[in-house]
Amino acid sequence: MKGDAGFPVRIRFNKRGPVRFIGHRDVARNFERAFRIEQLPLAFTLGFAPRPKVGFGLALSVGHESDAEYLDVELTHDPGPDGPDGLDRFPEALSIALPEGIDVTGVAPIADRAPSLQEAVTAVEYRLEVAHETPGGSSTPDAVATMVASVLDASSLEISRTRKGREVAEDVRPAIRAMELLEVDASIASLHLELATQPRNARPGDVVAALNAVAPSGPVFTEGRVLRTHQWIERVGARLEPLEADPRAPVLEARAS
Repeated sequence: MKGDAGFPVRIRFNKRGPVRFIGHRDVARNFERAFRIEQLPLAFTLGFAPRPKVGFGLALSVGHESDAEYLDVELTHDPGPDGPDGLDRFPEALSIALPEGIDVTGVAPIADRAPSLQEAVTAVEYRLEVAHETPGGSSTPDAVATMVASVLDASSLEISRTRKGREVAEDVRPAIRAMELLEVDASIASLHLELATQPRNARPGDVVAALNAVAPSGPVFTEGRVLRTHQWIERVGARLEPLEADPRAPVLEARAS
């Protein structure tokens, strides 16, 4: 978030359980309501219809859960780390004011004019569960492992996507940074995914489509539970969790002479 004279703060939160079925805009409205309930010293935009200066990160698909969601909010001043209105109270106070299943898990002040989360996040990680079966019945763990290896070995993976109302073919292979088979039984497989967000992103559903595309005669995969576990900001060889990136520099006070 790019602030001029305010005090920008980054908030991490999770989204678990039935609340996963509410959309990104509803999450934003619930946070604005929680900010009002807790009477945070919010900075507002100028103009005919002032709005709180709040910037959300990458939208989470409806139905997906997450332990790693982020937003930036600008306050009018530094509330300090502790005390009745300090930053240390934000996680508990905001969690109480938010719907069940959304809990604030971390807060950190960030530098003025820090890049937005949309610009800064370069990779995300997921735990993805997929159901699998062959047309003739249940598939084997070995068949699933072979399909996962085929995706990683492929030089390109074209899937069909809808963009601006048109079906287009896109190669999602460059966005699949890593995929590991964690657990597999006769019907469910659990995968760890790391997906790039830039220059083109991929979603867990795209990975499921890629699995189904590599071998049409193999197991058929269906997306199940999706949990976003991490988001990363990568700069000059460093890999940072968003609360650690762009820390606010301490204010140095001049000594009295």
